[in-house]
Amino acid sequence: MEKNHDNLNTVFQALADPTRRAVIQHLIEGPASITELAEPFEMALPSFMKHIGVLEDAGLIRSKKTGRVRTCEIKPKQLTAAQKWINTQTAIWEGRMARMASYVETLDAEEQDD
Repeated sequence: MEKNHDNLNTVFQALADPTRRAVIQHLIEGPASITELAEPFEMALPSFMKHIGVLEDAGLIRSKKTGRVRTCEIKPKQLTAAQKWINTQTAIWEGRMARMASYVETLDAEEQDD
């Protein structure tokens, strides 16, 4: 269980950066070269490659080099794990909110009966 938490921590830490989220959004459309991914960002290529490294270390993307071109693609497993965690937390909070609403309705009904 602790390993799963460590993996999720790494994924959420990787996704905390807007540049890395933009890369993920781009890759959801399909594989892309590093050059294509780096184009919208005003940063040096070595700085951009650090972002790619963080995403790869988190297991969110993979890259492969063919000739002189490095291409990245999404690895959905870690995104799915993060989505599952978020969905679980959402369900917990929705349940709490439903119980709170029911409690408030009960209090309102009791007040009206008095």
